Amino acid sequence: MGKGSDSRVFGKRAQQHVLILASGDKIRHMTIRPWMAGLVFGSLGVFAIGYLAATSYLVIRDDLIGATMARQARMQHEYEDRIAALRAQLDRITSRQLLDQQVVEQKVEKLLEQQDALFSRHGKLGSLLNRAEESGLTDSTVEPKADTKEKQASLSGGRDAALVIRKLLSAEKPAASVAALGYTPLRENMADRADRVFSKVTLSLKNIEKEQLVRINNLAAGAAETADAIATILRKTGVSVATAETRDKAEEGVGGPYVAPQLNISGFDASLEELDAQLSRLESVRETARNLPFGNPAPGHPVTSRYGNRIDPFLGRLALHAGIDFKAETGQPVKSTGSGKVTIAGPAAGYGNLVEVDHGQGITTRYGHLSRILVREGDTVATGDVIGRAGSTGRSTGPHVHYEVRRDSNPVDPVHFLNAGMKLGSYLN
Repeated sequence: MGKGSDSRVFGKRAQQHVLILASGDKIRHMTIRPWMAGLVFGSLGVFAIGYLAATSYLVIRDDLIGATMARQARMQHEYEDRIAALRAQLDRITSRQLLDQQVVEQKVEKLLEQQDALFSRHGKLGSLLNRAEESGLTDSTVEPKADTKEKQASLSGGRDAALVIRKLLSAEKPAASVAALGYTPLRENMADRADRVFSKVTLSLKNIEKEQLVRINNLAAGAAETADAIATILRKTGVSVATAETRDKAEEGVGGPYVAPQLNISGFDASLEELDAQLSRLESVRETARNLPFGNPAPGHPVTSRYGNRIDPFLGRLALHAGIDFKAETGQPVKSTGSGKVTIAGPAAGYGNLVEVDHGQGITTRYGHLSRILVREGDTVATGDVIGRAGSTGRSTGPHVHYEVRRDSNPVDPVHFLNAGMKLGSYLN
């Protein structure tokens, strides 16, 4: 049997497909074999799979891109929200800082006002302290004068502290980094530190003012006590300080437009005025005491004859001795017992060579029996000035110094003035 019987035995021959293409007179045919169909279908499958894969990739990519963009948008929104929150926090911090700065600036201004007031008071107090020192007043309840520089340094420290606080304000500016602008550190760096400095300096200034007030009050009390003591001694000699002050005021003209009284005078200023008034009173009383005859015309010489009635050495009968006599040798100096103006300088009846000095307030002194006169009428003399030399001119039995004190031309006992002068010695030096 041949091949035909084999094909029939194993199966019939597969039918072949022919593809005929006609174009005008031309006819072409193509036999489609199974492998070609498989190739076509395989290509279509690969294409379809590739298309589906590309489409899926594009869809997935779009989803990924959308998700990425959404995530980036969320991140951007979160970042913008964070920036907005930080800006809001920065605005709050800045507003609080400005508020703290205003508060601290007010404290600085108050501190400067206190410091300027203390400087002004210190200037006024300095002149009063100099006057008190010249008057011999001291205050043991405060530091000695050697600490004045330290007190002045403390006063100047007020202005230095104010400058430090202002430097703190200028230095505490918002930092470049937002993270560095925490509210608590900023307040600690500016407000709290400034408050500590302000409190420290304010306490120091208050302590200085308190010490000054203590010193002023003590000095005023000391001046008043000394003036009262001097006035008491003067009144015992018949000199009324109040009358003298009233007379001085009556001699002076006063007046001026009406101005409303000051009602806002501080306690410190009132204390300064009180100290000034007491020092002026003390100076006035001392000036009165220095002008009046409380000195000794012949220091160191004993008294040989006192004031009062005695037997007249020439007539041998009772007579008033209008002064006191000091033992002295001819030529020894005779001193003025107070300051005043020479009203008599020459021979005067029983006085011999006489010098009379007018001390004011109706009080005059006379120095008789001088061997030599060293002043002229109209001269102004001070306490302790030598106005002549002792002698025995006029109605005299021997060299001595005849000394009289007269009030309104009437003789008074010079011993009262001599005793008052010894008591006033500690107050007038």
